[in-house]
Amino acid sequence: MHIQWFPGHMHKAGKEIKAILPDIDLVIEILDARLPYSSENPALKALRGNKPCIKVLNKNDLADPDVTLLWQQYFEREHNVKTLPVSLYQPEKIKQIIQLSQKLAPNKAISGRRIQALVTGIPNAGKSSVINVLAGRVIAKTGNEPAITKRQQRIDLGNNFTLLDTPGLLWANIRNHNSGFRLAITGAIKDTAFYHDEVALFAARYILSQYPGLLNSRYNFKQIPTNADEVLSFLGTNRGCLRSGGLVDMDKAAKILLSDIRTGKLGRISFETPDMVTTELNELALLQNSEPINNPSSTIISG
Repeated sequence: MHIQWFPGHMHKAGKEIKAILPDIDLVIEILDARLPYSSENPALKALRGNKPCIKVLNKNDLADPDVTLLWQQYFEREHNVKTLPVSLYQPEKIKQIIQLSQKLAPNKAISGRRIQALVTGIPNAGKSSVINVLAGRVIAKTGNEPAITKRQQRIDLGNNFTLLDTPGLLWANIRNHNSGFRLAITGAIKDTAFYHDEVALFAARYILSQYPGLLNSRYNFKQIPTNADEVLSFLGTNRGCLRSGGLVDMDKAAKILLSDIRTGKLGRISFETPDMVTTELNELALLQNSEPINNPSSTIISG
C-alpha cells in the first residue's frame, strides 16, 4: 500500500506560500516530534532558501526524549536553523518561539521594525494549538483530525510581530513509503485514505522491535507476541474485538492500537531516527538507480 493524501486546498496553499515567502523574515515549521523527518515538508526547504527557520518539535511529550535530542543535533547543523521541543502542557516553552524568532531576525528586532513569520506544518501536527498559545487567545480552529485550517490568516501578536498562518500541508508525492505509514500512524493523513490494519501492522512491527516493553505494559498480554500479527491478534482478543466464530476483528484491533499511539496511552515513542532515515533514503536511491543519499533533509525536494 502506497499512502498519499493531497486535497485541492493544499495545492492552492502551496502556491500561495511560494508567492509570499520573499516578504517573510523567518519560517516557523511545526513538526511532529515523533517523526521529525517525515513531517518536514521537502519543498519548503528549497523555497525558504537561507531564511532563518525554527523547527518546533511539537508533541514532545509523546516522543522518546533521547531520539528528540538526536534530531535537534541533526537539524541544528544547518546554518540559521534552531529547534525547540514543545508540548501543549508547557505553554511557557511555546512562548519562547517569539524570543527565538527575534534572535534569528536581529536587524528587525533591534530597529523596532515588524517581524513577519510564516507558520507552517503538516496536518494534525498541532500548529493551530501552538498559534493559540502564542496569541493568548483562540485564533485558529483546532481539532484532533487533519486539515482543520484551510486558508491563510495574518495574526498580530503585538510588539511588531506578525504570524502568517497557513493550512496544514502535505506534498503530492511521498516518495519514502515508510514516511507515508508514519504520517498515517500519527493522524496526519485522513483515516479514510488508508487501511487501518496495514498501518497498525507497520506500527506494531516497529514498536515490537524498538519498544517491546510498552506493549505488555499497556495490554498485559498473557504471552509475549513475536510478530506484528500476533500483537493485533492478542490485542483484539484482550479487548473483545471478535467476529462470529471467535475470529479477531483485525480492523477494530488496529484502530485501538492507533488510538493508543496517538493519545500517548502506549507511551513515548519516536518512529524514526536520523540514521534510520538516511538508510531508508539510500535504499530508495539505489532502487531508483541514483546516487546514495547522505543527508535526509536535502532529499526529495521539488520546487
